[in-house]
Amino acid sequence: MNDTAEATGHPAPDEQDSATEPVAVHGTVAPGYEPVRDAFARNFTHRGDRGAAVTVHRHGSPVVDLWAGTRDHDSAVPRERGTAQVVHSVTKGVSAAALLLLHQRGRLDLDAPVSTYWPEYAAEGKGPTLVRHLLAHRAGVPVLDRPLTPEEAAHPGTGAAAVAAQAPVWEPGTEHGYHAQTYSWLTGELVRRVTGASLGRYVAEEIAGPLGLDLWIGLPAAEKDRVGRSGPVSAPEHAGPGLRLRPRRNVQDAYRDAASLTRRAFDAVHPPADENSREYHAAELPGANGIATAHALSRFYAALIGAVEHGPRLFAPATLALARTVESQGPDRVLVVPTRFGPGFMLHGPASPLLADGSFGHPGRGGSLGFADPESGISFGYVTNGLQRTVTNDPRAQALIRAVRGVLKG
Repeated sequence: MNDTAEATGHPAPDEQDSATEPVAVHGTVAPGYEPVRDAFARNFTHRGDRGAAVTVHRHGSPVVDLWAGTRDHDSAVPRERGTAQVVHSVTKGVSAAALLLLHQRGRLDLDAPVSTYWPEYAAEGKGPTLVRHLLAHRAGVPVLDRPLTPEEAAHPGTGAAAVAAQAPVWEPGTEHGYHAQTYSWLTGELVRRVTGASLGRYVAEEIAGPLGLDLWIGLPAAEKDRVGRSGPVSAPEHAGPGLRLRPRRNVQDAYRDAASLTRRAFDAVHPPADENSREYHAAELPGANGIATAHALSRFYAALIGAVEHGPRLFAPATLALARTVESQGPDRVLVVPTRFGPGFMLHGPASPLLADGSFGHPGRGGSLGFADPESGISFGYVTNGLQRTVTNDPRAQALIRAVRGVLKG
């Protein structure tokens, strides 16, 4: 693999205008994967990245491991290889893996009512809700009639009680809509009822610990200095396509309307938490506040699909097939665009074009992404401190995916 490389390649023809100065890209790429390094560098010169990292594994071994820019979105402190970021809804993929591991081990039946494990959840007509409905955003509780404050949201008992008492906005199992915030308490409480442990602890003991991952849902105090500050950055006009918060008029209207399911789902915690605070990092919000490095995300997904060095394979073949099985497809009641979900993972599709059909993973608001593609043996992790106005299909992550796809095609 190549040592530290300077990104000095020429921009693609459609990226010639408004470029900034080249950025020093640190890390390694295996021979043949240099186009990924070039695309990563162009994310800084042409797509507005401030500080970021990307890692790609193939068949369990790293072939790309790069970082560049600053530790924080609002400082000039250089980024290091071990700098971690809040990865927002990328966390949902990690949480989904925890529940599917419980299913694999015979402790959680996806076709059982949620109330089998959590009796209080049957309130307000939610008794027929199955565990698979909860995982696939079909539970019908993407909103709360009374939003929680950040302090209430961080308390697992308060969030669990709120979703248990909430009446569904559609009959569970009949439609789907992204449970942007409530996914945290739905999955977190279900794991607690089954195991007696919080979801963050379960991930630490059963996933991150055995694999040696810099990945946390609930950051320990000893790791508090590892996390870069994140914040909004502007994307250049020529940054490329992506599913933005306002890509079309109907989506624009949904986000502007305080009474819409879209706004209510994202505002289930209100006012928004300070995502750079120690309190937020220490909380366990399994749908929203995971903290990870790019290397950890890629290694995590590598372990879902195959063997990795010095760590266990997580998913048995039947569980891997289950993770890629379509549970929800079509118009999303919350995101107002067509989406595809398996049991917890977002699947390759127009709203989230991963590497290829059969890929599964999860994006995070603002840009981060983790996924795996079993057919090619590729796993991928990208984290950024510069949050752009994207929900899925961020142009920076997509540029990296296009480069990986080009390498594989040879």
